Amino acid sequence: MAISDLALVEAWKDVLTLSKLRAGEQVCLLVSDDSNPQLVSTARIAVGQLGGILTILTLPPLNGDVALSRDKSGYVGHTALKGNRPALEAMKHSDFVIDTMMLLFSPEQEEILKTGARMLLACEPPEVMLRMKPTPDDARRATAAAARLARAKTLTVTSKAGTEFSCAVGQYPVLKQQGFVDQPGGWDHWPSCFVATWPDEGSCEGRIVIDTGDILLPFKRYAREPIALTIEKGIIRRIEGGFEAEYLKSYMETFDDPDAYAMAHVGWGLHKRAHWTTLGLYDPEAGLSMDARSFAGNFLFSSGPNTEAGGTRNTPCHMDIPLRACSLSLDGEPMTIDGRVVPEDQR
Repeated sequence: MAISDLALVEAWKDVLTLSKLRAGEQVCLLVSDDSNPQLVSTARIAVGQLGGILTILTLPPLNGDVALSRDKSGYVGHTALKGNRPALEAMKHSDFVIDTMMLLFSPEQEEILKTGARMLLACEPPEVMLRMKPTPDDARRATAAAARLARAKTLTVTSKAGTEFSCAVGQYPVLKQQGFVDQPGGWDHWPSCFVATWPDEGSCEGRIVIDTGDILLPFKRYAREPIALTIEKGIIRRIEGGFEAEYLKSYMETFDDPDAYAMAHVGWGLHKRAHWTTLGLYDPEAGLSMDARSFAGNFLFSSGPNTEAGGTRNTPCHMDIPLRACSLSLDGEPMTIDGRVVPEDQR
């Protein structure tokens, strides 16, 4: 259902207040041709009402001639900021950046964050933004999970579908998404609530079974049959199954990039207002499907780039695959059991 401008302005004000936006701060609103116009117009109003000094930066779309998908995560890391020094300098001199274009995985984003600017990605349909608007409790749960993940040495995942996966962790930082950004140099994504990290290089081993009903992103489709991935020394070596496996394999082959098969971040969802079922209820081109990435108890793993964590893999092929009904443990301590988050007081 449609969301009123008034409701979305108020939601923006709540999220920007959680992000500690102060009167007089320099705010850059990054826009491209496929940005949601209601998100852009209501963000403008909210920033103004909170006293931010707003600059709107409009950049042309990019990658349409090489990407196989219109999804913003279908071809990552290469943005219209490359070689555009005036635009990049404007963002580096901002206190707060609202990104409706998606700079994620790009070296320019990292350059901006190093200046101390706070950056918030916002690309979902307005009704999803409102339903999954972040709260302090979301942040508390994400922060607690991130602290536990930061102490871990090993991460293991099993499922009745046949997943038997393990990796060492600690080489790379923990990624916490809570839906707002309140620290200098921080990045976050509204809407979102999950934690993840990148496995130690070469440590991923085992078998991951994508079961019927699990989600393939950026395809934005539910798997209709199992797909078995064999991982050895951090690399997806085999993709086996029927049509679904062939489809996934053929898509990844189009990038002609060995780094596309490297395991990237692994973690679990924590959002109580995100739902596995919503993928089939929205226009697949309207957003990034953050319900799928965030619903509580999922095991979310990805493949491809690790530049966001400070690594060197800059491949544009990025798969995010949330699985249901998995049991994820850190150093033998369960975080989820059969797809349900274990409450903190029961660990």
